[in-house]
Amino acid sequence: MTQAHSHFREVAKQTTARIALSLGLTIVFVVIEAAAGIFANSLALLTDAGHNLTDVIALGLSWVAVRLTAQPANAQKTYGYHRAGILVALVNSTTLVLISLGIFYEAYRRFLSPPEVKSTILIGVGLIAVAVNVVTALLVRRGSESDLNLRSAFVHLMGDVFSTIGTVIAGVIIYFTKAEWLDPLISILIGVLILYSAWSILRETVDILLESTPHDVDVSKLVRDIMQIKGVLGVHDLHVWSITQNLRTMSAHILTDDVHLSTGAVTQSQISELLMKHYHIAHTTLQLECIDCNHDMLYCNMTESRFSEDAKIES
Repeated sequence: MTQAHSHFREVAKQTTARIALSLGLTIVFVVIEAAAGIFANSLALLTDAGHNLTDVIALGLSWVAVRLTAQPANAQKTYGYHRAGILVALVNSTTLVLISLGIFYEAYRRFLSPPEVKSTILIGVGLIAVAVNVVTALLVRRGSESDLNLRSAFVHLMGDVFSTIGTVIAGVIIYFTKAEWLDPLISILIGVLILYSAWSILRETVDILLESTPHDVDVSKLVRDIMQIKGVLGVHDLHVWSITQNLRTMSAHILTDDVHLSTGAVTQSQISELLMKHYHIAHTTLQLECIDCNHDMLYCNMTESRFSEDAKIES
């Protein structure tokens, strides 16, 4: 266990170093791009600079979250600090939604009165932005498939990659056609892309915080699989939830015959192995009960329990 935690701390150290480098590059570029956007009178450049500014915040929060999740569990935080990354993902995805709404509003204003855009500056700065954003995105890509915190930061940065490509395309077309209305149009397309990317992360983080069952876990099938194990006569008070995107846990009451403790331990071990192999549930809490304790409810009604406790207090 100590070796596993040491390995996790080393991975976290490498991740924070990559995030810090990405953060430094982004800060420098935000200053350059904002100045160019003001000088060129380009909403697309200013939009991208604003998005990059939120990337600074997103990367900073992600850096803090990775450091926190590397801390060991303690008496006050018995699951450790794994949920810190989920909270950061929630903040990052929410800011992306707000940014998109701001982009739509400003683009609407510019559609009504399109200003003159210095397309050469738009193209030049846009090309530099593509290179910077690709590098910073690649720095945080590793591990983003299984970590919502890193994925929210990666989506921020990839949004920049696509938005700067759009900015360059708009600049080229404006240079040849003088169609300044393309500048706010590209901004709207960027906003739609950002909003689409943010929604899936926001939905998943809310599900985790509400302790919903993971989307790829079929509870009915899970119960049927458990019932196939020798000695299992029933399952109730079942709960499946996620601590983080890739850290799942489950608790349940398992009905058995009145058997010896050693026999029950074998049953528990077989259930845990099944859950890990087929459902990637690494942390299980199983309470064995004899068949005489049969309970009709598969899922524990915690609302009724809470109201019952409230009634006792009032009486």
